[in-house]
Amino acid sequence: MKETEPVIRHTADCLRASRVLSSIAGKWSVLVIMLLREQPLRFSELKRGVDGISQRMLTLTLRNLERNGLVTRTVTPSIPPRVDYELTGLGHSLADPIQSVGLWAFRHLEKIEAAQAHYDARATAPSGPDGEN
Repeated sequence: MKETEPVIRHTADCLRASRVLSSIAGKWSVLVIMLLREQPLRFSELKRGVDGISQRMLTLTLRNLERNGLVTRTVTPSIPPRVDYELTGLGHSLADPIQSVGLWAFRHLEKIEAAQAHYDARATAPSGPDGEN
């Protein structure tokens, strides 16, 4: 059964969607989702896979993803306890769009970097008498 596209009629709907997007679209969340795409992973495996993330930030990211229904946390009683993280069905449904956005970014890196350099050069150029560059 094909999902129907939602009809957005009110600013409040846009704000709700914006809150969801900002909650899941952070760089750490995106990287964690991509790592969990193939298989469940333990905390330490995720920590090794996400270069530069602190233990605290990974914990907060995983809690946020769990709160949003994208990740499940399974504790297996052992010594020490084993904790695995896995994408839910909802999380898997988000992984493909995230990968598509990532591929788009890779395809356009040079154009984006050139635009940034052009903008930065204009922004740091001395202003003319009317305040414009």
